[in-house]
Amino acid sequence: MRANKNFDTYKGAIYENVVGEMLRKSGYEQLYFYKHENPALEMDFFVRDADSLIPVEVKANDSATASLNNLIKWDSYPDVKYGIKLGYKNIGWNGQFYTFPYFLAFLLKRFLKERLQAHQ
Repeated sequence: MRANKNFDTYKGAIYENVVGEMLRKSGYEQLYFYKHENPALEMDFFVRDADSLIPVEVKANDSATASLNNLIKWDSYPDVKYGIKLGYKNIGWNGQFYTFPYFLAFLLKRFLKERLQAHQ
């Protein structure tokens, strides 16, 4: 890819595959992808906790997360209360979704369990 100078073309797919592998190895047996006929609504992964369905967006660059924002705000998806964005980011919370750097994806299941316990 570097020799052909097309890394940017495949970068998103590479990051999604690496994160998917980390999620599988951390105990998520089933990973789900969603694509609506509206092209503005596509989500890389979904995971669950006891309370909600959690969309997980993987970003290869620091672009906006329209799909994640839409899933959280639209009334059509009442099970989605918040989301997670994995990227070249620091740990954070903006009131709608958590951000984590890629390398912490393997701790996602533990984080969600502890978050749920703290909110009960």
